[in-house]
Amino acid sequence: MSVAARDQAIPLLSVRGLRAHFPRSQISSQIVRAVDGVSFDLARGETLGLVGESGCGKTTLSRALLRLIEPTGGRVTFDGVDVLGAAPGALRNLRRHMQLIFQNPTSALNPRLSIGRSIAEPFVIHNIERGFRLHRRVAELLDRVGLRPRDADRYPHELSGGQKQRVGIARAIALNPKFIVCDEPVSALDVAIQSQILNLLSDLQEELGLTLLFIAHNLAVIKHFCDRVAVMYLGKIVEMASASELYRNPRHPYTQALLQAMPALDPTGPRATRILEGDVPDPARPPDGCPFHPRCPQVTDECRRVAPLLELIPDSAGDHVASCHHASSMAEMDSV
Repeated sequence: MSVAARDQAIPLLSVRGLRAHFPRSQISSQIVRAVDGVSFDLARGETLGLVGESGCGKTTLSRALLRLIEPTGGRVTFDGVDVLGAAPGALRNLRRHMQLIFQNPTSALNPRLSIGRSIAEPFVIHNIERGFRLHRRVAELLDRVGLRPRDADRYPHELSGGQKQRVGIARAIALNPKFIVCDEPVSALDVAIQSQILNLLSDLQEELGLTLLFIAHNLAVIKHFCDRVAVMYLGKIVEMASASELYRNPRHPYTQALLQAMPALDPTGPRATRILEGDVPDPARPPDGCPFHPRCPQVTDECRRVAPLLELIPDSAGDHVASCHHASSMAEMDSV
C-alpha cells in the first residue's frame, strides 16, 4: 500500500468513549452527563452530520473534541496525535489544524476589532505573517469567502449576519486547517443566506480538502450536505449511518420520530407523524436501561432494564449502527 493510500485509510479523527461530566452546581453532588461515552471515526475529507434535540450534548461534544472544555475521560486521536494527552505547546500546534465555526456570528466577533484585525489574529497568535504579507493574506481570505478586501476596515456592527458568518469562515480557514467543526453555522441566518453559506462551505471543502463535523437542527440540510449522520440523545450516539441509508431506513425510534417531524413539501399529502411525548430526561439522573425508553412508543420490559449497545445492524446497508434492542425488526420508512 502506498503512503497516500495508507494515510487515506487511517481516520483523521478517532474518538473512543469520550465523556464530559460536570457538577450540577458548587453545592450539589449531582453530576450532569453531558457527553457519556461517545465513539466514532471521521475519514479524511468526510462530512459527518450531528443531529439531536437541544440539550442532547452536540455542542459539548464538539468543544470536548477540541479541548475547549476538558473531557472527563475517553480518547481523541487527531492525525495520529493524542489530543487529550497533548502538552500545552503541542496542543497549540494542533489547533492550527482544528478550527471552529460558531453558531452566532455576532457574538463570535470582537466588536472592538475591525474585520481585518479579527481575521489577522490567527496569524499573529501563531507568529506566521506580519506587515504587508499579513495584509495581503487577509485580503485574499476576504475575497475567498465572497467579501471585498476593503471590508477589512469595517466593524462587525456594520455587517449583516451572513457577512459576519463569512468572516467567521475566513478566520476558520486562515491557517489551512484539516478539520473544522461547524456548530450550527446557518441556524441564525435567513433561509436565502443559509444556502449561500452552505454552498461556500461545500466549495471550500472541495478546494481545501477539509474534513467537517457539521452540527445542525435542520434535518433537510444534513441530508443534502453530509456523507454520514450521527444521531445523539442524552449524551450518547444512538444511531449512525450514511445519510442516504439513515434517511431511507432509520432503525432507532428516536431517529424515526425526528425524520417524521420534518416539514413536508406537500402538506396536503399523506404523512405518518410520530409526536414524541414528554421531555428529554435530566442528564444528571438518566433512566435505567435504554435512555430513550420513557418516551419510546415501542418500549418493552427489556428496554426498561437493559441499556442497549451501539451495534451494527446485520440486515442493513453499510456501516449502519444503532443502540436499540429492536433495531433489526424496525420497518423501513418511506424516503424522506
